[in-house]
Amino acid sequence: MKVYTKKGDTGETSLLGGTRVPKHHLRIEAYGTVDELNSWMGMLKDQAVAAPYEKLIKQIQDNLFTLGSHLAADPDANRMTLPELVPADVEQLEASIDQMEENLPSLQNFVLPGGYPANSMAHVARCVCRRAERLTVHLNESSAVEPILLQYLNRLSDWLFVFSREMTHLAGAEEVAWSPRKS
Repeated sequence: MKVYTKKGDTGETSLLGGTRVPKHHLRIEAYGTVDELNSWMGMLKDQAVAAPYEKLIKQIQDNLFTLGSHLAADPDANRMTLPELVPADVEQLEASIDQMEENLPSLQNFVLPGGYPANSMAHVARCVCRRAERLTVHLNESSAVEPILLQYLNRLSDWLFVFSREMTHLAGAEEVAWSPRKS
């Protein structure tokens, strides 16, 4: 099978189920952003300081592929059996958040992204995750999206925020507190 099919040369692509849509379709934007997030997760996994989380990040990447497959499927035409996200996937993120927060100082201020490369990457991933969530919420207004997909993206963005703090902590770096200008 060749990588190129030439079927997208006119600005359309196929959803799972065969339906052709423009490449700017909201469904394409949603799963494309999940794909972008998955790439950032790979960058995070490749950071030496993230080694203790390599297995979990790999699981998150697998879950993002599952989530993306649901977004890529035409709910009316798809006949494929897709892998499932389950509540335990959301609970896994929550348990990891709780575990990381046990070792982190309590948050006293808003923190700025930065201070250590893995922290910065986690913040970029968090922002991409929030965009994926916004696009999926928007898609849900016109085409029902399974609630677990929204829950997973919401919890993953929370996980990425705490993970950014964990990366700073494990690297022995300092968090950059936001100091608002006083009038």
